Amino acid sequence: MTQVRTRFSPSPTGALHLGGAHTALFNWLYARHFGGVFILRIEDTDRERSQEKFVEEIQESLRWLGLNWDEGPYRQSQRLDIYHEYVKRLLDSGHAYCCDCDPEDLETRRQAALAKGEKPRYNRRCRERGLAPGPGTAVRFKTPETGTTHWQDRIKGHIAFDNQELDDLVIMRADGIPTYNLAVVVDDITMRVTHIIRGDDHISNTPRQILIYQAYGVDPPEFAHMPLMLGKDRTKLSKRHGALPVLAYREQGILPQSLNNFLARLGWSRGDQEIFSMAELIEYFDLDHVGKSPGVFDQEKLLWLNSHYIKVTPPRELAALLTPFLAAIGVENPDPDYVARIVPTLNKRSKTLVEMADAARFYFLDPRPYDEKAAKKFLTPASVPLLRETAARLSALQELSEESLTDLLKDICADKGCKLVDLAQPVRVALTGKSASPSLTELIPILGKEECLRRLNNAINSVAES
Repeated sequence: MTQVRTRFSPSPTGALHLGGAHTALFNWLYARHFGGVFILRIEDTDRERSQEKFVEEIQESLRWLGLNWDEGPYRQSQRLDIYHEYVKRLLDSGHAYCCDCDPEDLETRRQAALAKGEKPRYNRRCRERGLAPGPGTAVRFKTPETGTTHWQDRIKGHIAFDNQELDDLVIMRADGIPTYNLAVVVDDITMRVTHIIRGDDHISNTPRQILIYQAYGVDPPEFAHMPLMLGKDRTKLSKRHGALPVLAYREQGILPQSLNNFLARLGWSRGDQEIFSMAELIEYFDLDHVGKSPGVFDQEKLLWLNSHYIKVTPPRELAALLTPFLAAIGVENPDPDYVARIVPTLNKRSKTLVEMADAARFYFLDPRPYDEKAAKKFLTPASVPLLRETAARLSALQELSEESLTDLLKDICADKGCKLVDLAQPVRVALTGKSASPSLTELIPILGKEECLRRLNNAINSVAES
């Protein structure tokens, strides 16, 4: 079997968004499934719009997702000599011709055709003029005027285009820069790409590219056109649906394995299974189970997946991921062992790392000022005797174990004739500043006896001062 070779070829005119990441993931998984090669290619021939910062951001996004590439990044801007050579081959073989038509005149004709409701099409004025290459001269591909161009798409099935509907497209502009359809074909030939997996918005480009392959005497790769993602309202995915650049999800505290799992399930399935490790995705992924219908972006499902991965990620690993988010709330260089201890107390109730860092704040910083609503309800004069009793008994406690702390709280309630909630909530607000937190028997051993006593006394004093 020929080695599978796939590619992801973004244009650095903006950040990598979900649609691009979706395409990259499918190409990466297909290559990994077959032990093949995944190529990264930067299509940066649009000099006006391409920016180096986006090249770097695209690569950082792929690295964060774990979509490592085997070859590249190749840059089209550094391959112009190759494109010129391949254009010359088409000119020499009679599959292309030079064109000196005025671009402004062509645009006027195009707009006139559109105004009449007609399909804009070049009138092939230069097709048989035999012009030589020169300044101000573009090169057009000589599209067959009869017949059909067809292929068996791995996702969409059989697709055919009447050649009469295709234009003599420009393959190299007058400034010597190749156009998209020429450059990608040359790249895919020279990089020996076997499978082109991309969005179905490229379907209209495919017949043109197949004709260029045929003009070079090269069998085209297999094509697989993925349905595009839609918002919940079934319209094109955009920012208003919550779709953001890939690295924005990292900033929101989404784990890369969550985003990969989410993107993999948009358009591909394996039975009813929803949660896949990367190893499972590599093992099971194929094009036969990619659907023809668009996947729908669902923010809540992404958060559900993220909460799952936060729960199952080992504490020490999650602690390392959490550390930058702690820095964002003012906790710099925390002890990794300490962070690993607090993770199990928070991971079952956090949907994102941002949420987890915020919930962890009290472990590192003084809980004052207390949440106003919680303090008003639970830090009252009636709670002071309970807080004092808790401090006294905690001071005398030899071991801060879950069992000993449970007994301590029960004994205070028995002696004071109160319910556990009437004791636990004032203590909770004193220690954490909020009315919701991990259980007291979890957090007290982590904070330590000395810190807990300090916070209990601060709460008692705050009631006296209010």
